[in-house]
Amino acid sequence: MRRFLIFCSCFFLLKSAHSQTKTTQNLEQVWLGYFNQTRLNDKWGLWLDVQLRTKDDFTDSLSQFLFRPGLTYYIDNNTKLTLGYAFINHFPADDHPDISAPEHRLWQQVQWHTNYTRIRLMQWFRLEERYRRKISNGELGDGYNFNFRMRYNFMMQVPIGKRMYEKGAWSWVINDEVHINFGRRIVYNYFDQNRFFTGFNYFLNKKDNMQFGYMNLFQQLSSGNTYRSIHTARVFFFHNLDLRKKG
Repeated sequence: MRRFLIFCSCFFLLKSAHSQTKTTQNLEQVWLGYFNQTRLNDKWGLWLDVQLRTKDDFTDSLSQFLFRPGLTYYIDNNTKLTLGYAFINHFPADDHPDISAPEHRLWQQVQWHTNYTRIRLMQWFRLEERYRRKISNGELGDGYNFNFRMRYNFMMQVPIGKRMYEKGAWSWVINDEVHINFGRRIVYNYFDQNRFFTGFNYFLNKKDNMQFGYMNLFQQLSSGNTYRSIHTARVFFFHNLDLRKKG
């Protein structure tokens, strides 16, 4: 019992010391994105998104560029599977302000839509295999660090006014996406980040819309006791094409 009490005391002391050293970085960023989903036929389609993100103070330099294509298989009109590749350039890399670090990802996703009378829901599960370039002695090293990441995304749209999802219509959007790390190299941050967004969609036509609003990204870094709270102005354009022959 004495050893058990000593162990508990040491555990809580270490836990308290760890929590006291916890730090949170607050940043302000702008995220710009173009998202395209092109339906080629009843079963196949293409995915593409391109994003550019600033680093801090909304307009102070850049932090990331992302290019993510994919091939989509339609199970039906509301459910689809996508397999893709992504290239991400981190400039600068974390803790290395003078280095631009590339990352390569493979990703697999199942996405489904649920439509009610006035509400639209979209959800996806995405699995990523991340290959991040190693950094050694202040420069890019040989090889890559590898880990998996699972993402779950939920989005709800509610129309504003009587017009629904047509040219000139508006809708309110709420969106949350959680990221979970796993793999041999993950020690302290199995929870990677959560992205909560709220804003508006403006419909350019029945298929395309501009989405803009506020996102808070809360992230735990690999050290385990350092966090980021990123306040983000997010502007995305969603472009949907249907190349199927009209009967």
